[in-house]
Amino acid sequence: MAKYVVRTRKPPSQAWQTFLRNHMSDIAACDFFTVPTVTFRILYVFIVLRHDRRQIVHFNVTTNPYAEWTAQQIINAFPHEEAPRFLLRDRDSIYGDLFKKRIKDMGIEEVLIAPRSPWQNPYCERVIGSIRRECLDHVIVLGEAHLKRILTAYFQYYHESRCHLALDRNSPRPRQVEAPDRGAVISIPQVGGLHHRYTRCAA
Repeated sequence: MAKYVVRTRKPPSQAWQTFLRNHMSDIAACDFFTVPTVTFRILYVFIVLRHDRRQIVHFNVTTNPYAEWTAQQIINAFPHEEAPRFLLRDRDSIYGDLFKKRIKDMGIEEVLIAPRSPWQNPYCERVIGSIRRECLDHVIVLGEAHLKRILTAYFQYYHESRCHLALDRNSPRPRQVEAPDRGAVISIPQVGGLHHRYTRCAA
């Protein structure tokens, strides 16, 4: 009987990259990464990233991540009804039932990437790689407070000075074009001298 039934073709579902591109302004992503200290303790860093401007809207550091702590970070990331429509994350067990309930109560739809597929969370993976290559690979972390100071300095540079090809070579917090008549270009050290902000001296 089944072979005589007319089969209707369903429209193909959009590819993963198409989904990310079409909903970029409505997507935030979160992820953990680890940082060893000088005494070989492991610190866990949690970041929340908005896709549209590649802006890190929240981060925090802990030695012992658990579901309640992680759920509170999302509330801290979007405190004034600024929650995105979608939150992209992996399937780590740290995101427990409380985390899922908080997300649902905030009107956010969770989008889980496939198991062992970090490429499906590309912007978070890319920014974590940048944090390591441009900052943490060049310093020795003494402890939790020290790591927070380092990352705070790096994120200030990242948001206000670092160029992104995907943002037309601008920073996540856009910089204005400075005309030549505003003076000579000067270099301002940032992140303890690891990076510099280039600007005109009269700007």
